[in-house]
Amino acid sequence: MSANGIHHVTAIAGPARRNLDFYTRVLGLRLVKKTVNFDDPETYHLYYGDEFGRPGTILTFFPWEHVAPGRIGVGETSETAFKVPLSSIGWWTHRFVAEGVAHEAPTKVFGETVLPFRDPDGMHLALIGVTDPPRLAWPEGGISAEHAILGFHGVTLMLRDVAPTGAILSDIFGFAEIGREGSLLRFDSGAAQGGIVQLRGVGDFLQGRPGGGSVHHVAFRAADDAAQAGMVERLAAGHGVVTTEQKDRSYFRSVYFREPGGVLFEIATDIPGFSVDEAPDALGRALKLPLGLEPRRAQIKAALPEIA
Repeated sequence: MSANGIHHVTAIAGPARRNLDFYTRVLGLRLVKKTVNFDDPETYHLYYGDEFGRPGTILTFFPWEHVAPGRIGVGETSETAFKVPLSSIGWWTHRFVAEGVAHEAPTKVFGETVLPFRDPDGMHLALIGVTDPPRLAWPEGGISAEHAILGFHGVTLMLRDVAPTGAILSDIFGFAEIGREGSLLRFDSGAAQGGIVQLRGVGDFLQGRPGGGSVHHVAFRAADDAAQAGMVERLAAGHGVVTTEQKDRSYFRSVYFREPGGVLFEIATDIPGFSVDEAPDALGRALKLPLGLEPRRAQIKAALPEIA
């Protein structure tokens, strides 16, 4: 059975080449899948993660060349955080200075050292210093294991009312409330990667606006189809929430719903994983299309911008 927690986070970006350079070269993540937005197949869908694309490490993007900027507000993810070794926070601060990455001074949240920063599209990100044992780094990422990103720490959601969302985190996804700091409420699933969700209650605040730098949805893990179906049943029976039908995303199978605070949630299966159509050592190298789009490969490829 899979651990509870976040499966992946999907966001909206500007130019694909700039997005690829930032997440692979600056942050040292691996491009684990290069495919297209199944609902807009002339747009890339790029997946970044650890060396094998494990659930809990995957940040994905829909990059549109001329996308308008988004706006952080109610009903959106306001921050996406990665874990790094605590001893490397100073190293990352110097790296951000050298690379011209917009960032703030390290601060403390729930006793942890947090280094907030933004990507080229203004997406709100953070590095959280932890004492987890280091893992093998992606050897082509250019960042040694002593500093490399260790997967997701978690996400922060901005909500008018935190209680209904907290109930779904607890009842459906197995999170437990572990602390409060001011308007910030922290839930923990115990997962090694992507185990933290924070809810920030802001009352009648400005509504979020999707666009460049905004998070499109947060996906939570289900071990398999049966586990996902159980979550769907509990959502309907206990919370009156109805999901979409299951959608085959090639590397996982998904259902979607708006949680009570307006954030788009997904439940994604751990199976079959990213090596279903590429060997582990070749992940992210070739443009992968679902079978239904293969007849349009030439047309789709011609419409996509060239990236490495």
